[in-house]
Amino acid sequence: MPTSDKFRDACGVVAIHAHPEAEKLAYLGLYALQHRGQESAGIVTSDGEHLRQHKAMGLVADIFSHEVLASLRGVLAIGHTRYSTAGDSALLNAQPIMVQSNKGTIAIAHNGNLVNAQAIRAKLEGQGSIFQTNSDTEVLVHLIALSREQTLPDAIADSLRRVEGAFSLVMISRDRIFAARDPRGFRPLAMGRVPALTSEKEDTVVFASETCAFDLLGATYERDVRPGELVIVGPEGISSRFYSSSPAQSSCIFEHVYFSRPDSLVFGRSVDQSRDAMGRQLAREAPVDADIVVPVPDSGNTAAIGYAAESGIPFRLALIRNHYVGRTFIEPQQSVRDFGVKLKLNAVRSLLEGKRVVLVDDSIVRGTTSKKIVRMIRNAGAKEVHMRISCPPTISPCFYGVDTPSKKELIAANKTVESIREFIVADSLAYLSLEGLKKACADGEKTTYCSACYTGHYPTKIDVEEILPAAASR
Repeated sequence: MPTSDKFRDACGVVAIHAHPEAEKLAYLGLYALQHRGQESAGIVTSDGEHLRQHKAMGLVADIFSHEVLASLRGVLAIGHTRYSTAGDSALLNAQPIMVQSNKGTIAIAHNGNLVNAQAIRAKLEGQGSIFQTNSDTEVLVHLIALSREQTLPDAIADSLRRVEGAFSLVMISRDRIFAARDPRGFRPLAMGRVPALTSEKEDTVVFASETCAFDLLGATYERDVRPGELVIVGPEGISSRFYSSSPAQSSCIFEHVYFSRPDSLVFGRSVDQSRDAMGRQLAREAPVDADIVVPVPDSGNTAAIGYAAESGIPFRLALIRNHYVGRTFIEPQQSVRDFGVKLKLNAVRSLLEGKRVVLVDDSIVRGTTSKKIVRMIRNAGAKEVHMRISCPPTISPCFYGVDTPSKKELIAANKTVESIREFIVADSLAYLSLEGLKKACADGEKTTYCSACYTGHYPTKIDVEEILPAAASR
């Protein structure tokens, strides 16, 4: 959507092992993960002998008809829904990526971003490798195919040790499913199980970026794939190995702020609980005398509920979102001010008129959309508008699978909080502190988070000059 001023979601992956309708479960899993990527989607299946694939540009429900799913009939499947963070938004970069190799036919679906992909690709091309896409994921496929290790599991482990950055990935061969996370655990990947209908059948093992997919599949969440772990599910059952020693965990805290659905467990913690805690902490850090708390839907809803509960100020859904805005629309020839925002949101005048409003959102990127929303609320009769953001100011781009604007486009990297307040024309503006955010997302396992987008301190070595050519094609 051209009207969006949000960070673009990371991709979503799903994998199914041992189910007579694996292709349908993969489809349903992708349907639940649609929020993580809306550009393209694909599924690869295996009937135990042959791999079949279908992928296309567009939304999951539009790509996979009954006829398409019938052509993909299999007992194993992986799927991917994509938003490009490295590589063009085009069908050639749609995943899963399937190739023939000396270790058999394999396919891979990847969520994340490999920060050393450009250097590896240049080296492989110098050795004669021919790339079919400009996606960083294809680098992994070539490394696996060229590995000197004799078995596919050993080749995968060998290849994963050679790449740096963020990856949660699933792979499929003729008779096995593989799932792996990078050693720092940047992006989520959960493992679950669908009980067999009879004692003669084996349980179905499933993997997905978020556990909301398990709810649709009737699967029970068992655990996360651990950082640095490669899980193999095949005829011999489930096995696990750690291909790399794990450095300090650096899970993406923005998964809890915005990307993941609130009905998911991510990094073993409820997203809904994290967002509610963010709102409560924000109310303690940045109180204000007001009449109502209003979320910017939908991602601001839970934090606004937390803010209202902690502050005692009534929560009201005074901004209504149109969920049926398509990819294209016809704009009036006579320009309508703030048309793009009005297409998606509309203010409830009866709730706003004469009120002092606390407006809660998850982030401010460029500030242009926030400015239009504040103006919309004022035009509906609000007396005051106090903006509250449930995360710290974003001052640095992400190189780990999130499509963030460049530093010069991030308003918080170039303006003070007071200057941003003046730009969006709010009566007051406050962000949640980094300490408050970490406190809201803490759990019993003491997960450590990557907060580079708020600090500029990256957990891996970043060569910005090397990464920017890939970022330019996002």
